[in-house]
Amino acid sequence: MPEGVIDRDCGPEGCEIDWLASPRVEVSADVTAFTKFATDAGWGDGLPLVPPTEARVREYVSASGRFPDEHLGDLPPRNGRCTVEKVAINAVLAGAPPNAMRLLCASIEAMLEPPLNLFALNTTTCCVVPGVFVNGPARHELDLPYSAGCFGGEAGPAPPIGRALRLLMRNVGGQVVGVSSKSVFGQPGRVTGIVVAEWEERSPWAPLGERRGVVGNALTVHGVTGTIDVADTVAQNGVDLLEIIGKSLAFPGTNAFIGGDHGAEVFLAIAPPWADLIAKSYPEIETVQEKLWEHAALPVDWWPRAHQREYEEQGRIDERGRVPLVKSPERVVVLVCGGLGNLHALAMHSFGPTQAVTHPF
Repeated sequence: MPEGVIDRDCGPEGCEIDWLASPRVEVSADVTAFTKFATDAGWGDGLPLVPPTEARVREYVSASGRFPDEHLGDLPPRNGRCTVEKVAINAVLAGAPPNAMRLLCASIEAMLEPPLNLFALNTTTCCVVPGVFVNGPARHELDLPYSAGCFGGEAGPAPPIGRALRLLMRNVGGQVVGVSSKSVFGQPGRVTGIVVAEWEERSPWAPLGERRGVVGNALTVHGVTGTIDVADTVAQNGVDLLEIIGKSLAFPGTNAFIGGDHGAEVFLAIAPPWADLIAKSYPEIETVQEKLWEHAALPVDWWPRAHQREYEEQGRIDERGRVPLVKSPERVVVLVCGGLGNLHALAMHSFGPTQAVTHPF
């Protein structure tokens, strides 16, 4: 989808704008026919695609509140120029709603901030994908999921919004499986993305975005290698529960244990009933993070001797003879969402050299 030129004719009454910068291609309006055409051209992901007609793209650009040629950044690995119009085209393709454009544009801007290390995430052999976690009133305006089935299963706009971001990585960033993307296995999130809201009304702690410096509508992007269910039926208090959850976060083969201190983080989604139970023992979220961090460590002798020598050289073994999953408590990031069925938390480990970014929208 090469760039074209946007013409502006400005006068006393304002500017007339040719809203669409990309060259036009005449295609069938039939979804089945267009999907085959677009997939053959390398624009698709195997799922049905909505034809991005001029009228549809114009509507989406308008919903963004930005000019179509506004440059959001260059998406790696191809360093394709990502404009608002390109976001609109891929949002239409994915079936995302027009009112998601502000979130989509801000998500791209957040993903391009250096701490996330998007080039590495898009080219690594790992299965990591940037997940988007949303706070603020926009959760309701966009009808984003935060209760039962929020990570997959609840019908709504979250999957097509996430899919739009994935199509942007493919069509603008040039993420080609087996070529520029070396992910050995991939994961479902590399097709539909991960877009989840926090259930702020049921959280005993301040919203995630606010704790990270953004009040109101905020999104946090975090590299997610997958989701791991953490379940327990015995713990009756927050002290025991955090021990179970924390110990469940640490396992030898996760990326955070590879190499020295590269900034690895782990996200943890806690369902409201467990959050309430934990908060009775630990009202402050910082204490919750500290306790999780203390438990999320493994004895160094769990590893073969070659690994032990490497951890010794890296200085990763603490005074207890254990290797912490991440360097410090603030790198265990907690949010509250999920259904009321109790018994569960959801761990989201990350590719090592990446850190979450929070951005307003």
